Amino acid sequence: MFMKKHYALLGLLMAGNLAVMAQNNPGSNHGNKFEQLGTMLQDPNMYRSASGAPGPKYWQQRADYDITATLDDEKQKLTGSETITYYNNSPDPLTYIWLQLDENEHNPKSDNQHFDPSKMGERMTMRQVNGILGNDADMGVHIVKLTDASGNALPYTVNQTMMRVDLPKTLMPGEKLKLKIDWWYNITDRMTVGGRGGYEYFKEDNNYLYTMAQWYPRLAVYSDFQGWQNKQFTGRGEFALTFGNFRVSLNVPADHIIGSTGECRNYKEVLTAAQFQRWQQAQTAKEPLEVVTLDEANKAAQSKASGRKTWVYEADNVRDFAWVSSRRIVWDAMATNVEGKKTMAMSYYGPEAYPLYRKYSTKAVAHTLKVYSKHTIPYPYPVAISVEAANGMEYPMICFNYGRAEKDGTYSEATKYGMIGVIIHEVGHNFFPMIVNSDERQWTWMDEGLNTFCQFLAEQEWDNNYPSQRGPAHKIVDYMKMPKDQLEPIMTNSENIAQFGPNAYAKPATGLNILRETIMGRELFDFAFKEYARRWAFKHPTPADLFRTMEDASAVDLDWFWRGWFFGTDPVDISLDSVKWYRMDSKNPAVENKVDADAAGFNAEHIAQKRNREAGIKFAIDQDTSLQDFYNKWDRFAVTPAQQEAYTKFTSSLSPEEKKLYDSKKNFYELSFSNVGGLVMPVIIEWTFTDGSKEVETVPAYIWRKNEYKFTKVFAKDKLVTAIKVDPYRETADINEGNNMWPRAAVPSRFELFKMEAPVRGASTGGNPMQRARQ
Repeated sequence: MFMKKHYALLGLLMAGNLAVMAQNNPGSNHGNKFEQLGTMLQDPNMYRSASGAPGPKYWQQRADYDITATLDDEKQKLTGSETITYYNNSPDPLTYIWLQLDENEHNPKSDNQHFDPSKMGERMTMRQVNGILGNDADMGVHIVKLTDASGNALPYTVNQTMMRVDLPKTLMPGEKLKLKIDWWYNITDRMTVGGRGGYEYFKEDNNYLYTMAQWYPRLAVYSDFQGWQNKQFTGRGEFALTFGNFRVSLNVPADHIIGSTGECRNYKEVLTAAQFQRWQQAQTAKEPLEVVTLDEANKAAQSKASGRKTWVYEADNVRDFAWVSSRRIVWDAMATNVEGKKTMAMSYYGPEAYPLYRKYSTKAVAHTLKVYSKHTIPYPYPVAISVEAANGMEYPMICFNYGRAEKDGTYSEATKYGMIGVIIHEVGHNFFPMIVNSDERQWTWMDEGLNTFCQFLAEQEWDNNYPSQRGPAHKIVDYMKMPKDQLEPIMTNSENIAQFGPNAYAKPATGLNILRETIMGRELFDFAFKEYARRWAFKHPTPADLFRTMEDASAVDLDWFWRGWFFGTDPVDISLDSVKWYRMDSKNPAVENKVDADAAGFNAEHIAQKRNREAGIKFAIDQDTSLQDFYNKWDRFAVTPAQQEAYTKFTSSLSPEEKKLYDSKKNFYELSFSNVGGLVMPVIIEWTFTDGSKEVETVPAYIWRKNEYKFTKVFAKDKLVTAIKVDPYRETADINEGNNMWPRAAVPSRFELFKMEAPVRGASTGGNPMQRARQ
């Protein structure tokens, strides 16, 4: 395994070994956090350059598909036949190939059905109970026939979700291979069994919504950095797939409507005349136009038609293919201009989602395409689809989201923003990883984290007050302060992550936002991030390619940041330990004598003095004035002629530069900081002055390079300072704001009593003021 996989060192950098492997200078207070990543990244070569760009001999495989599939709406069964043309563009001769049979994750014999711990609770969902009971259902892909182009049977071996096909003749570099597969499987109830694809049953009208994903045998990736990606699909780590062209014929009940990856080649044959006319009108529509109306969807759901139809779709240069089919869906569409190219933004949704999806979905699709295109590459595909399916999952040109209203048509604010957010997120996956095609099975964060970061950008451009939950630095604090034994680095394999959402989505998204706003600045970051997307569009990047490109295109050394934020589990906790105020000795006796008096405490009243005076005590020297002498009347801090003469001599001897500094009356503040959390970060300081004005300045992270645990720095200010605050805008995910202030101030915490209930995903959640207002 180690010898086979060139990226093995990256894969081994898990929590247990990471601290030791990352230390260049163990036991020292420096020489560790700012050292270059070095051997922690795979070596550059002719396939991947040291700049982070594809090398001069970069290559990748290709797989084209011609598929015919039949959906049985009575038995919830899918039957298919496909021809795959596989192109060996690698320099390696291949004696076998690997295909993915992802539906086998539901096979009772697959490891993923047994390797998760379980326990009983007072309240159990059907999915939890099924996980304990197991199942003996006939789930998983049945291979009926597998042959070469001439019809000769090919030997194959199925290992859970992977299938190896042994080739009768070595597939040499530059050659191509055709194989044909006939197969079928029983479609799972996605709402009770789980999984990315499947069906949802609607009891009220006895209909099904089919979201068909991972539904056909498909080629695994063979790449320069790992060979075959044949790690099993266990339901979490998603898919590494090969680009190719698709022609797909889908035979479904005659009254079903299909939305799919690619473009339909026979709308005129499968739509009614009225629907086809609306489709043509949508080509220039500026607002979403219903191609299939709500009334048509409701009528179809109540009175099922007989017969069948075949929808034909084609898609070029995509890595996957998915589709939705049902008789109970509305379909709306709108032409969208994305950087000079027309794209059809479309949505498919049931009556229960109509109040939300009709208003927001297609416009959210269009908005996502525009914002992502601005920050990455122009969206290249002809369509982009959002489907309401009470879940969240993505495929080229189509995604499945949630967001349903109450029966009275109202919905909560949480449901509204949750729906818009998931649409942006899933549509955004077209860019990461459908176009910039990272390996989701190995590095979930390259898919989810980069996309969540872009989702945050799109949310904030949707509404300046958008309640984004992932992206702002302070939102990740609760995760970062967890015990180390409950954490793992971002650079961790998908199946080994304990807190999946915070680790693979929120932390990398937050890190990129910190890079953009705090460390690099928007101009440098945006150029470099766009360059990464441009370089690796329709290719297979690794983490090293991202890390190197971001530095290569910005001239900003970020190895310390990747090392800490991506390879480590330390949090940010920068403490302002002490503040010392210095001012220049003016030599002016009229000023300095008073300062000396104050410092000596001659002008300070102690408690006994105060209380004796208030008690009316008659003091001895007042009752008997003979006790008084010279010293009772002497002002020891009065200006003497000698002092005045020395001051005049001093000021006259100052050079012009010294005189300028002397006249400036600067205040010098010596601040001491400690790195309590361990993760280095720029130090952002907000100064508040006696006149109420404020000033913010940033000390670069490199301040920690000579001592990674402590530093002291002096700041010169024209005005007197009354307060100092570190990280005033909460930019760095500092987990303890209590030690960020001078003078110290208490930071309040809150608690509440609540009873958690888990609603059905997609249903309206949270308070519903809209409903209460109607009442």
